Amino acid sequence: MSLNNHLKEYRARIGVNQQELGAMVHVSRQTISLIERGDYSPSVTLALKLAGVFGVKVEDIFEYTDDGKDESNE
Repeated sequence: MSLNNHLKEYRARIGVNQQELGAMVHVSRQTISLIERGDYSPSVTLALKLAGVFGVKVEDIFEYTDDGKDESNE
């Protein structure tokens, strides 16, 4: 399972750097960098704030992919 994102592309579209985007959603530049690299999954609240900045749905920025393993106890 992984959470892929298009945050860097959306950030480039509006012409802001990581520091500026972080300030817009009240997190550090480092947090934005970690999300873009895929090393950190944002909270629902942060994902919604980011989507709001770009005027898109969360699903437009973040996409969950399943590696095909069934983790249920069936």
